[in-house]
Amino acid sequence: MEKILIVDDNKYIRFALTSLLEDAGYKPIAVGDGYKAIKEAKTKKPSLVILDMKLPGMDGIQILEELKKIDPSLIVIMLTAFGDVKSAVQSIKVGAYDYLTKPFDNDEMVLMIKKALETKYLNQEVQQLWKKIDEQYLSRDIIGSSPAMQEVLNQVDIVAPTNMTVVIQGESGTGKEVIANMIHKKSLRKDKNLVAIDCGAIPETLIESELFGYEKGAFTGADAQKEGKFEQANEGTLFLDEITNLSDGNQTKLLRVIQEKKVNRLGGKKDHNVDVRIIAATNMRLTDAVKEGKFRSDLYYRLNEFHLNLPLLKDRKEDIPLFVKYFTQDANSELNKNVKNFSAKAMKAILNYSWPGNVRELRNVIRRAILMSQSELVDYVPLPEENLDLNDDVNAGEILKEKSSLENYTKQFERDLIMKALQEAGGNKTKAAKILNMNERTFYRKIKSLGL
Repeated sequence: MEKILIVDDNKYIRFALTSLLEDAGYKPIAVGDGYKAIKEAKTKKPSLVILDMKLPGMDGIQILEELKKIDPSLIVIMLTAFGDVKSAVQSIKVGAYDYLTKPFDNDEMVLMIKKALETKYLNQEVQQLWKKIDEQYLSRDIIGSSPAMQEVLNQVDIVAPTNMTVVIQGESGTGKEVIANMIHKKSLRKDKNLVAIDCGAIPETLIESELFGYEKGAFTGADAQKEGKFEQANEGTLFLDEITNLSDGNQTKLLRVIQEKKVNRLGGKKDHNVDVRIIAATNMRLTDAVKEGKFRSDLYYRLNEFHLNLPLLKDRKEDIPLFVKYFTQDANSELNKNVKNFSAKAMKAILNYSWPGNVRELRNVIRRAILMSQSELVDYVPLPEENLDLNDDVNAGEILKEKSSLENYTKQFERDLIMKALQEAGGNKTKAAKILNMNERTFYRKIKSLGL
């Protein structure tokens, strides 16, 4: 039985709504002001809130904002007087589901509640489905099946459930952030925030305030208090990308925070406790950075509880056809194209290329090739000739022969995706098509073509 929170200072409206919702099969909880509403939302966790716009103390918009902080997915229906529709429209921009004007029609109220809850549960089902799909395809298969990457993935499975600090080393484009995301998703902190910061993209003068936050008036332009990345990641994971770009001074401050588990915002007078798991990434070996005096040895030893070394794409060419298949589907969707396959000539060129930019470069090349293609078969791939490995023809042939064709990979991907949608929909093909956002007729044709 869904719990519905009623927030209205008029006791007669609370009584009327309570009776209406009980008759409709819901469990109503009625309060007369915003402070009680926030308390009930935290403790009772209602599925939906009916919220009056005009209340003593906090108004409807303020209460709505606080409720959304507690549960961003919470459905809120606003009640407003006929002459205050403008405020109700503003509430929808803030996050309300819809609004009704007083006096409301009972049948209209019940129907709106029913539709709102159906929308909420359908969204939850879709999110759960895509989460499962993401975990299967993005966590293992899309990253690669080569022995080198399987070893990395096995290490991820070992370290993810712990609270150990992890250092990920690998050249640009090898997938360091993808691995960091995977570690977080497989950790005990997966329901908390994963906060990322690129230490090389932020000016030296701003990195401290970004990491640790600041108080109002701490410096010119600090017009309000701001939490730093450490506080935003509290109880979750903080991903420090390209950590070797930090200056010696900021490395010292970072070390202190990691050791003491406390941050002091710029301009602040008190410490704030933080419980954060650190994942650091670098495109160079940290031991080399320490030897060259670019990285503090004490911070290195504090961070290096567990390290992962990511292989270059050219050292795991077995994975390339799989990446091509995935990036093709991604580009088709983004660019509104319908590329089905790459010719043998095009795949040979892809496999003979040295990929100095690794997986990121491969993705960009595939997107450009698909954008320029005028047919369902890509025959030309825009690659710099100076990076072609012309002596690798035999290996390319072996990979193509062993891994079959891009078309077969695509069909297998589509088959698995449709099977998962059908399973989630309980065998209902119409619902499965909606879950995958496909036209029903197209969905049926796809099932027939795949032999399902």
